[in-house]
Amino acid sequence: MRARGAPPSLVLDIAVWAVPAGIIGARIYHVITSPADYFGANGDPLEALQIWKGGLGVWGAVAGGAVGAWLGARQLGIPLTVAADALAPGLPLAQAIGRLGNWFNNELYGGPTTLPWGLEVYRMDAAGQPTLVDGQPVLLPGLYQPTFLYELLWNLGVALMVYLADRRWKFGKGRAFALYVMGYTAGRFWIEMLRTDEATLIAGIRLNVFTSAIVFLGALIYFLRVHGSRQYLVPILPAAPPSTPAGDISRVDVSSRTAASAVPTGYRVVNEEQYEAYRQTGAIPDEDGPGELLDDFADDEPDDEPDGDTDRDAGDDERDRADRDGDAADDDAGDAPARDAPARDDNDASATPAKDR
Repeated sequence: MRARGAPPSLVLDIAVWAVPAGIIGARIYHVITSPADYFGANGDPLEALQIWKGGLGVWGAVAGGAVGAWLGARQLGIPLTVAADALAPGLPLAQAIGRLGNWFNNELYGGPTTLPWGLEVYRMDAAGQPTLVDGQPVLLPGLYQPTFLYELLWNLGVALMVYLADRRWKFGKGRAFALYVMGYTAGRFWIEMLRTDEATLIAGIRLNVFTSAIVFLGALIYFLRVHGSRQYLVPILPAAPPSTPAGDISRVDVSSRTAASAVPTGYRVVNEEQYEAYRQTGAIPDEDGPGELLDDFADDEPDDEPDGDTDRDAGDDERDRADRDGDAADDDAGDAPARDAPARDDNDASATPAKDR
């Protein structure tokens, strides 16, 4: 994010919104797709709020996190696509690390297998604890597909793919994020079909298989239809305070310090060429250029009058000058008799009183 002009605290500012929203979204998706566990005959609706007992859906986490990130970006005055593209390589990496928890929890594995990397699975009781016999955990017979390991490795590959592709083609307008979504859902599609844990079925097929296909198509359509190069941010700083006038008392000029620490009132989205020019010169790109001003505090000023209303041709100027010369000559002619007229008698009854003149 910093390499694209974002301030150091931007990721944390967005995370404050995105992380809680992602947890809420993940829980909502899990409850919606597993309603019998909470609203069935033996379910307890209050357990839907007890997230520490497990049950988070990655689809809801991504959707909720996106909504939270949008709210955070809106508060900061930046477009969501700038943050989404910058975070795209890191998201599948975070998901890969999260899949390690499935191994510790002895969950989300697949069917039996004879592959050498097959997983030993412990028998678990209703409380989610391993079944013990003579103090030793009981293993299920055979080996099982480590589907969480497949997804971990797949996500690492997606992270590398997005990073290299974005470095090569410099995606913008959310296209790097769309590439990540396509990569993740393509892997989740086939890995989901290997899993044997309980899930909502539609026509005998796991719900997340359909979700993967639909989300993949949506991301593909977005990637193909939306075009644009990588976006950068240029801060719009408040106007510098007026300089302190000279006086007898010695003063220290701190205006440069104030400008350096000033909070931006908004950001302008620019392309790479404009951003490099800004870094070298410090000059904010012209508003008339391709940059887009994102300033929540900018005043809406009326457009200037068209040139046709203010321009005058030479003929109009000549006529106005001639009229002014004629008026001046008439004034001189009218003033001459007044100078030669005899003084008026103050006792003349016909004289107009001073207060009436």
